[in-house]
Amino acid sequence: MKNFQFLPARLSAHLPIKFSAAIVISSFFPLLSQAQTPTLSNLTVSAVLDGYYQSDDRLMTERAEGFGLGETELAFSASIDDMFFGKLTTVFESHNGETEVNVEEAFIQTMALPNGFTVRAGKFLSDIGYLNNQHLHSDSFTSRPSAYRAFLGGHYFDDGLRFSYIAPTDLYWTMGVEAFSGDSLRAADEHGERAFDSTGVYTAFTKMGGDISIESSWQLGLSYLRNENGQLTAEEHDEAGHEEAGHEEAGHEEAGHEDENDHAHGASYTGKNTFITDFVYKWAPNGNYKYQHLTLSAEYFRVSDFMVPDLHEELAGAADHEEGDDANSKDYHEAWYVSGVYQFSPNWSAGLRYGKLNSQLQHEGHFDQQTLKETELSIAWHNSHFSTVRLEFSHQSNVGFENANNDNVMTLQYVVTMGAHNAHQF
Repeated sequence: MKNFQFLPARLSAHLPIKFSAAIVISSFFPLLSQAQTPTLSNLTVSAVLDGYYQSDDRLMTERAEGFGLGETELAFSASIDDMFFGKLTTVFESHNGETEVNVEEAFIQTMALPNGFTVRAGKFLSDIGYLNNQHLHSDSFTSRPSAYRAFLGGHYFDDGLRFSYIAPTDLYWTMGVEAFSGDSLRAADEHGERAFDSTGVYTAFTKMGGDISIESSWQLGLSYLRNENGQLTAEEHDEAGHEEAGHEEAGHEEAGHEDENDHAHGASYTGKNTFITDFVYKWAPNGNYKYQHLTLSAEYFRVSDFMVPDLHEELAGAADHEEGDDANSKDYHEAWYVSGVYQFSPNWSAGLRYGKLNSQLQHEGHFDQQTLKETELSIAWHNSHFSTVRLEFSHQSNVGFENANNDNVMTLQYVVTMGAHNAHQF
């Protein structure tokens, strides 16, 4: 047997042949490990189960009365090589009595671009607002605020491309732009006659934040979404576009997605321009987030220019002959919420959220004002970081919505995570 370079000649000459062969083979194990495909060695698989019982229906929510399946996800992620990271997230949920399967994420993202730049391509959650880039199971309440449900279909994910940048500053400061197909944010097209842009949504966002002390931190965000396909046209105003907005059980059929886009995540109200401002403050004693912490957050949405100019002028002229609230022809919707969640022990947390939605309902030659106010109180038991049981009480007060007599709704929810799971956003 010939001596190998990594064995001293005198030593190898005195070793038994079998023992020498064992050393040689074992020395190759690190080389074989390095030669393995990266995705075979670092693939992360996780599952999140979300189930609930709800006492009644709520406006524009996916959760319906009775027992149901919330956003239950199966996710795969891995570093593809030294340049790319990839993720696939499939979501199962109940909608209109049936179980839907949606691909929520299927993207690749760069890992080695210089100077703080990152590119993401595929299907992914938009980074606008505070909550949108977070998965629903990470929320402290059973449903998203009415602003998200009305304007983003709960949370906006789409096929597209993102360029983002983290600035080399003392404060955390990130910014980015995105382009999406925008199918779920299209305005009404009840007759299927509109020629929509294939790339319909463009966004820009910036977020900055920092530490106030070892115990507290903050983040401020500004976002803009331009929807090239978000305006109602004059040809459609006889059908009112959003005439049934918020009236259906799931609250999304009214946005013009009754045909090819009939799913749980279509927006109920659309417009050309959406502006979002968000602020978050977090506090934890001695910086130890595990045992006790407080999170305060707030967001404001304004969706403007939801009619093309000629339709707006036509309806505004008709409104001159109306009186009172029926003469309302302002061309925007708006919504906001404030939220506080306090984990007062490792196993218990409580949350309180209040939000308000002001929207416009087109009816024949004028607009009617719609107002939805929601107060939500949640208490949750966390046996560990991987399991939560939540009881929530929601009170709704509304004007202008049909089939909305369910003022008080109780929801019991469980959320459990299996397998490794990525850390949640700030």
